[in-house]
Amino acid sequence: MGADVEMKDGADKEEKKTAKEETPVAPQDVLDVLFENVTLLEKSVASKGEPRFAAKVLRQTMAWRKKLTPAKLVDFLHAALDDENPSKAGLVALAGGAGSPPPAPPTPPADGEPAPAPPPAPVPPSAAQRLLPETEAYAHLLCVIFLTDAGDARVVQASERALSIVSAAAGRRATDALGARLAFYYALAHERHGEVSDARATLLRLHRAAVTRRDDLGQETCLNLLLRNYLHYSEYEQAEKLRSKAQTPSSRSNPQQCRHLYYLGRIRAVQLEYSEAKACLQQAHRKAPAAARGFAVELTKWITVVRLLLGEIPEKRDLFPSARGASASQKTRDALAPYAALAQAVRAGDLAAFKTVAETHAAAFAADKTHLLVARLRRNVIRVGLRRVSLAYSSISLSDVAAKLGLATSAEDVERVVAKAIRDGGVDASLDHERQLMVGAVATDAYATREPQAAFHARIAFCLDAHNEAVRAMRYPPAAREAKRVGHSAKDVLALEEELATHIMEDDEMDEF
Repeated sequence: MGADVEMKDGADKEEKKTAKEETPVAPQDVLDVLFENVTLLEKSVASKGEPRFAAKVLRQTMAWRKKLTPAKLVDFLHAALDDENPSKAGLVALAGGAGSPPPAPPTPPADGEPAPAPPPAPVPPSAAQRLLPETEAYAHLLCVIFLTDAGDARVVQASERALSIVSAAAGRRATDALGARLAFYYALAHERHGEVSDARATLLRLHRAAVTRRDDLGQETCLNLLLRNYLHYSEYEQAEKLRSKAQTPSSRSNPQQCRHLYYLGRIRAVQLEYSEAKACLQQAHRKAPAAARGFAVELTKWITVVRLLLGEIPEKRDLFPSARGASASQKTRDALAPYAALAQAVRAGDLAAFKTVAETHAAAFAADKTHLLVARLRRNVIRVGLRRVSLAYSSISLSDVAAKLGLATSAEDVERVVAKAIRDGGVDASLDHERQLMVGAVATDAYATREPQAAFHARIAFCLDAHNEAVRAMRYPPAAREAKRVGHSAKDVLALEEELATHIMEDDEMDEF
């Protein structure tokens, strides 16, 4: 009898579970998310600027930005801002739409189908939330994002007004993340709809203010924006002076650190410090979020050129790596095609092919700001060609060397080029000046040299550096430590740590520029 009761109870539970799964759930509305973000901002104010809440606000905003329509934005502005707020009328005009129409009556369900659950009405912000400066700053940020996505040139003036609102609320930690994101869109608006240099003075002022307020996120955001501003005009010396004198925050945001390493790698590459440039660019590539595919493509371009300048020949799998298990898209292949052709020309040591590639893709190299580095690759092409010739011939005349490499120069110039390559260690050969010959060295067993040891040492050093970087990058939210101290459940602590990990790894702004 007891077994029958247990079987009946189990069947009832299964039926309830099945009925619950079959009941359709109404989709969440964008207004629900926006109103929830206002509540999170209020929590951030109450917790004296806990960064976790502001990070979640920005993350949810980026996830729902595509569903933000003019009508929904106007509805939010009317509900979130007080009627006496001087910015309300201007923001509503920027949104350029009327409120949402009344909802249509629900359609009756078909026979035998469960009725869908009615969507709950969005709960508007309270009167106290509407008076918060953070709510007004968030409303300005939404309008700036909306105008940016729409390609509206009014975003320049809108971002300037938004920054003035955030500056007026300086000292409130909850606005630091919003101010940093508004500074990002301010610089982006000047790149798309104005003059890039016009934003430099404002960015310098914002950086000074962030340093004064000890706003770490604002410091690194404005510093990266200034570096990008200088590099846009190829002002590498000014960028290096700013970078060397600027204060480095103790806590680094992962996306901002990726950007900083990328700009530092570009500066070092132009300054002929190729080894450090390669290390910075590869570290940025490892730390970049998985969703930032455009940023990864840009890094791959610079890494390819820097490796070629170091005498390394990238393989095809280095240029077109699988993106999280999926093959590279056609758009990615088209963007990296000039650099694949460049690597092929350098690998062959063919000056004619290198010249053809440089002329054919000159516009692409100039747009990527890599044309200066590509011009330096000519000597590397000659060195690779000389190495191939020295391995193929035990001795060869300098005139034949010039013919094979395509050097239309005098015999003295060819001899000077060969002598320099031998002196630099790029070619294992000797030069017979009397007979005008290049004599190749006798091939030796590579395993009898120190090359295998050097290769293993480089791999071990790379693994150790990656481990040390991971240890230094470990971050723990203050709320998680407090939860452990007061005895919260392990489930709550794990939820806090997972949210922090999501905040570190995700950033939808990496591909905006």
